[in-house]
Amino acid sequence: MKALGAIESRQSPDEVMASGEYPLTRRDLSEIAAMIYSDAGIFLNDSKASLVYSRLSKHIRNLGLKGFREYCALVASAEGAAARRDMLSHLTTNFTRFFRENHHFEHLRDEVLPGLIARAKSGGRVRIWSAACSDGQEPYSIALTVLSMVPNITDYDFRILATDIDPKILALARAGIYDETALETVTPAMRKQFFREVDVGGRRKYQVDDRVKKLITFNELNLMAQWPFKGHFDVIFCRNVVIYFDEPTQVKIWSRFASLLPEGGHLYIGHSERVSGDPKNLFDNIGITTYRLTGKNAGRKA
Repeated sequence: MKALGAIESRQSPDEVMASGEYPLTRRDLSEIAAMIYSDAGIFLNDSKASLVYSRLSKHIRNLGLKGFREYCALVASAEGAAARRDMLSHLTTNFTRFFRENHHFEHLRDEVLPGLIARAKSGGRVRIWSAACSDGQEPYSIALTVLSMVPNITDYDFRILATDIDPKILALARAGIYDETALETVTPAMRKQFFREVDVGGRRKYQVDDRVKKLITFNELNLMAQWPFKGHFDVIFCRNVVIYFDEPTQVKIWSRFASLLPEGGHLYIGHSERVSGDPKNLFDNIGITTYRLTGKNAGRKA
């Protein structure tokens, strides 16, 4: 695939790709795309010009800059490190909901958790990773599924790690406060047992109970960077994230996941994603976007 941000010789770098208060040129888009690819592996092509404009133009105005040219210079400089980090927050998509793609949680509950819970009760270690956890609804859904089966699961060595590249969205995840509409996919029984009503600026919201939070650790992590993990995960959720990467990056991520799973470990991915490339041979597809690492390849180094 052509390198991100590359400009064909026949194309003018001054061509306007999106117009408005601040014209976005091909050169601007190319530079922004190259930075976001380098920082997060996210692939942006010309079709994303309108998205880039809509998400960054207000930010440029708030920074008091004259336009995208000045903005690109800022985020490419050492002095603009904070602004570059904010650029990533503005350009990443954080759509999620409780029990999204519920068939994954049904499979987890019926086919995977019984064995993991038995292991934990016997003194074993169990770890689940929610990679790219957004505002926390995915890892909280995992925790709610586990707690509905074993209310005292925190008495055992059973933990969920939730990570995301965006520190701002992680702050929301740690708070665990949601609008009532966000809880539409949570059963009434779970709402009553694991959420409490809170007042936030005169608005009624719902906060996840501390019993649920106790099961989860939230940490900042860039999937493109070095991973600090020392042990394996029994289950990895990485859904609707890899679709934003180019194919070489996807293949690398699948391999790295495989290296962290033991024999029979499970990987859940997004509805528009498929494990591809050489790593495809490491996994058995056992359901809709549900994979299990084959024994002969378990723990293979990426």
